[in-house]
Amino acid sequence: MVRWLFLFLAASFPCSALAQGYPTKPVRIIVPAQPGGGLDLVGRTMADQLGRALGQSFVVENVSGGGGLIATQTTARAAPDGYTLMVGYVGTHGTNPAVRKVPYDAIKDFTPIAMVGGTRNILVVHPSLPVTDMKSLLEYLRRNAGKLNYATGGMGTLNHLAMEQFRGDSGFEAATIHYRGIGPAIVGFVGGQTMMMMPGVAAALPHLRSGKMRAIAVTGTARHPLLPEVPTFQELGYKAYDGVQWYGIVGPANLPPAVTARLSAEINKALATPALRDRLSGEAIEPMPMSPAEFGRFIQADIARWSALVKERKLSVEE
Repeated sequence: MVRWLFLFLAASFPCSALAQGYPTKPVRIIVPAQPGGGLDLVGRTMADQLGRALGQSFVVENVSGGGGLIATQTTARAAPDGYTLMVGYVGTHGTNPAVRKVPYDAIKDFTPIAMVGGTRNILVVHPSLPVTDMKSLLEYLRRNAGKLNYATGGMGTLNHLAMEQFRGDSGFEAATIHYRGIGPAIVGFVGGQTMMMMPGVAAALPHLRSGKMRAIAVTGTARHPLLPEVPTFQELGYKAYDGVQWYGIVGPANLPPAVTARLSAEINKALATPALRDRLSGEAIEPMPMSPAEFGRFIQADIARWSALVKERKLSVEE
């Protein structure tokens, strides 16, 4: 009996010691994108917050390529010791696993630590179109069936699936123009190559303010605080339009529970401060604090949501 107790204590000691002293060296936060944009902003903001709270360096490492595949595999294969974290987002842990075969399991290969926040999608039309609201847009689409097009940031991305959801529910036909990223898609839209799209509010905001995009409706259950004049899809009779371009912090599977709990607590504590909330809200990212368990359930639900849409719409998204 004493021998088994000794073995148990010996096996559990490393995890206990790690949790109590963590972190004792720099921690890297992998961002699955190039510098700039929402992913990088979240990564650097969390690195700054955690570094100050835990008295250790949290270093951002930008790992782009493969639509997040390189970053996710790097993270999943890292030692589960709390020294490799990643900004998981709707692409790596939502739409990609739902629409294509990926070389990782978004649920089993990762430890959900904390949700940070999300930016909603907004349906916009080119200002050259003679429409100002949902009613006039649908009438115009019916009069010009099959003559219009819409832009996406890539096949199977959130803005593509959100637009497909709207197209299916509204019953109109339009050509789909896929770009390699939301940036090029917006450039094409502003240049008049496409007529509609559904980007995140954060990406659309500068163009809405300059008049190069015209807002029709926004996802979510309440009007966006930065765009109070724009109705929600729900107000206009569309249900289940609450998907968001979300961002959170994950680690490899089997992170020590105490390390996960400590990181989660510090992130959620930071999200409760007015300064951080204002900083994120200024970038159209609405804070969405969750416990690790809640974040894990959110990821599973998001994958299920988009998997169901792909199956229902019979979308072919393999590239």
